[in-house]
Amino acid sequence: MSRINKNVVLALLTLTSSAFLLFQLYYYKHYLSTRNGAGLSKSKGSRIGFDSTQWRAVKKFIMLTSNQNVPVFLIDPLILELINKNFEQVKNTSQGSISQCTFFCVPRDFTAFALQYHLWKNEEGWFRIAENMGFQCLKIESKDPRLDGIDSLSGTEIPLHYICKLAAHAIHLVVFHERSGNYLWHGHLRLKEHIDRKFVPFRKLQFGRYPGAFDRPELQQVTVDGLEVLIPKDPMHFVEEVPHSRFIECRYKEARAFFQQYLDDNTVEAMAFRKSAKELLQLAAKTLNKLGVPFWLSSGTCLGWYRQCNIIPYSKDVDLGIFIQDYKSDIILAFQDAGLPLKHKFGKVEDSLELSFQGKDDVKLDIFFFYEETDHMWNGGTQAKTGKKFKYLFPKFTLCWTEFVDMKVHVPCETLEYIEANYGKTWKIPVKTWDWKRSPPNVQPNGIWPISEWDEVIQLY
Repeated sequence: MSRINKNVVLALLTLTSSAFLLFQLYYYKHYLSTRNGAGLSKSKGSRIGFDSTQWRAVKKFIMLTSNQNVPVFLIDPLILELINKNFEQVKNTSQGSISQCTFFCVPRDFTAFALQYHLWKNEEGWFRIAENMGFQCLKIESKDPRLDGIDSLSGTEIPLHYICKLAAHAIHLVVFHERSGNYLWHGHLRLKEHIDRKFVPFRKLQFGRYPGAFDRPELQQVTVDGLEVLIPKDPMHFVEEVPHSRFIECRYKEARAFFQQYLDDNTVEAMAFRKSAKELLQLAAKTLNKLGVPFWLSSGTCLGWYRQCNIIPYSKDVDLGIFIQDYKSDIILAFQDAGLPLKHKFGKVEDSLELSFQGKDDVKLDIFFFYEETDHMWNGGTQAKTGKKFKYLFPKFTLCWTEFVDMKVHVPCETLEYIEANYGKTWKIPVKTWDWKRSPPNVQPNGIWPISEWDEVIQLY
C-alpha cells in the first residue's frame, strides 16, 4: 500500500508541476509579452519588428521631412492598401501606442512618398541634411516639357525624382508639380549616363516608368506604426489611379513649328469659337465625370490637340469618344440638365450610337460611341436623309492623360495611329473642307437602316 501511495504522490507532484509550468508559459505569452511589445501579430508585416531596415529608413525620412517642413505624403500603393484594409485600427491609434510594426515593415525595396513641389521652400538645404543623416541621395532632373521649343527656356531643368537610400532600403520621393488643370503631374524617371545603374533596383520602382497625372488628393494625418504621416483621405482612389495614370504631353515643339508654317487664326470669330468650345468641353467633362463615364478627345478635337495643342478654329464642334460599355441610360438627361439640349441621336446602343448636343453660340458637341472587335475598334455614322450607315475603323488603343485647354483629359495613347486612321498620312496639312462620308480614309459603307427602324435610329430635334 505504501508503494502505491508513493507512486500516486509522485504522479500528483509531476502533474501539478506541469500545470504550473504551462500556466507560466501562458501568462508570459498573453500578458507580459504584449506589455513589453514582443507579441507577434498575425499580419505579414509583423514578422519584422521596429528594428527592421525599412522602418528605420522611413522613421529617419519622416523626421527629416518634418523638421525641414518638406510637404510630403505617402503614396506607396502596397502600404496604402494595407492601411485602407485596417483603416479603423489606424484611425484609432495614437503615436506610441503601437506594439507591432504592421505596415512599414512589410518586406520591399522601396517606400514611395510624394512631394508637392510648389509648396517646397528649401530644396538644397534638405538635400544636404539628408546626406548628413546617413542617406545616400540621387536627384533626377529633366527639362520642363512645356518649354520644349522655346530656345531661351527649353534648357531649364526641374526636379522630378529623389531616391534616398539608407542601408538596404530606399525612399522614392516622387516630385509632383502643380498643373493648370488643377491636377498633379510627375515626370519620367530617365537615368542620365553618369548615374550608377546599380544604385538601387530601378526596375522595381512603381512610379517613373512614364509621366503620370493624378487628381489633387485631399490629405489627412494618421499614425502608422508609431509614425505620423500624411496620406490621401481616400487611399483606394489614389491606388486605383496608379495603373491608369500614364500621361503624354502635347507636342509643344511641333505645334510651334506648325504655327510658323501655318499662321494661327487670331480673328475675333476664331477667338470667340475657341472660347465657346473650351467652355463646352469643360461642361461636357463635368457632366461625364459626374456620371462616372470615361471619355477621350476624338476626331477634330484630338487632331487639334496633337497637331497644334489647341482647338482648330474652323472645326465648329467638339468631338468626344466613349466606349459603348461605358454608356449609361441617363446620359442624355444628364446633358439636358446641364443646359445642353439633344440635337440628334443616330443608331442604337447595340449598333452605331452617336449623340449630338447643342451648345451655345452654335457650337455642337458630338459624342461617338466605340465598339470593340477582335482586332480593331470602330464607331458608326448615319446619314439622316437616306438611312445609310457608315463605319470608321481604328486600330486598338488605350487611354492616356494629357492637358488640353487647361484641363486634364484622356486621349488615345497610340495617338499617331489613331489620327492617321482618321485623317491619313497628310494630317499635318490643314483641310477646311471635310466630307465625313468620303474624306476619312478609315470610312466604309455599313449597309442601310431598315425603314421600319428609322424612327428609332434617326432622331432629329
